[in-house]
Amino acid sequence: MQNLEFKRTAKKLAQAFNSGKVINPISTKFTKNSKIANAFRVECESLIKSPVIGFKAGGTGIAMLKKLGEKEPFYASIFKKNLLQSGGSVKINKYTLGIELEVFFQIKKSLFKSKAKVTEKNISKFASHMGPCIEVVGYRQKKKGLKYLGDLSSDFGANVKFLIGKKQKFKKIQFSNLATTIYNKKSGQIANGNTKAVYDSPIKSLVWLLNKIKKDGVILSKDFLVFTGSTVGVVPIQKIGLFKGEIKSLGSVQAVIKN
Repeated sequence: MQNLEFKRTAKKLAQAFNSGKVINPISTKFTKNSKIANAFRVECESLIKSPVIGFKAGGTGIAMLKKLGEKEPFYASIFKKNLLQSGGSVKINKYTLGIELEVFFQIKKSLFKSKAKVTEKNISKFASHMGPCIEVVGYRQKKKGLKYLGDLSSDFGANVKFLIGKKQKFKKIQFSNLATTIYNKKSGQIANGNTKAVYDSPIKSLVWLLNKIKKDGVILSKDFLVFTGSTVGVVPIQKIGLFKGEIKSLGSVQAVIKN
């Protein structure tokens, strides 16, 4: 489906991504089918000049995948321009879907030289660090909600910004059962979750993504980050202000949300 409309639409969405603007919704012909949506994502990402610093796994909630009739999550590239440190500020608009709390991992570039399949048993060979992360999610389009998984994957994974907390050296802990919470103290908004919501475990999500990018022939020249999916779902932002996320055994991370 690499026709003129495909390329023109991808260029339009990439320009919106670069400029921080919002465009009219793209046609569902680019989002309804996951394979086409993924090809559209790749085309859009090829038009971004900011360096790729990692990848996100999206659609990692198993119940949501079943509801949408999908067999696996998707992944999307994360660019340097979308990465902030804990406590950074993020400006939102009415098409922002919400805020998420995730586990992130730092992966060694040696992954790309290894011919071995990544497993939960050998993941320590590739993961060097880990920590908590807040992701602000939203479209570059004038639309809300979710009808197809391709709605998210086609639009750069629907990521607005990632804010990462303090890294710690990777070690194997009970990733499949860590309590999580994200809250806005001023408004009293709070959402509780658990890492088991992430494809059963953030490690399982990580292993899936690493094998997927290897299969797709993706190669980076530096160590990179992987964001494994939300532990609390997409939490609507009721009021702006300071949000704090906490993940047991991993620490905390903060984001200042502004209009």
